[in-house]
Amino acid sequence: MLIVIPELDEEQVENTLSRARTVIERTGGEVKNVNQWGKRKLAYEIEHRTEGFYAVMEFTAGERTLPELKRILRVSDDVLRHMIVRLPEGYARTGGEEEATEPVAAE
Repeated sequence: MLIVIPELDEEQVENTLSRARTVIERTGGEVKNVNQWGKRKLAYEIEHRTEGFYAVMEFTAGERTLPELKRILRVSDDVLRHMIVRLPEGYARTGGEEEATEPVAAE
């Protein structure tokens, strides 16, 4: 998940997301889905800002992807906050709803 500064226009937000996508693909990962939530109110003030553009990216990571992506997002002036979460094994996305599938025991 990325929270981008609210002063940017939509094209600049797209460029920021595109940079993250490029880092992921260049380091052996693959972007599966990008879900832009748009401008939302922050839960608390960050750097004197009360809003931000939210985007959630689902991706697979190569060996070098996470360290490089974290480094790029940390130094980017356009990104207020970011969070990378590893999804559990068996995670499936169907019909636009998030759903974790339970492993089935063999009988």
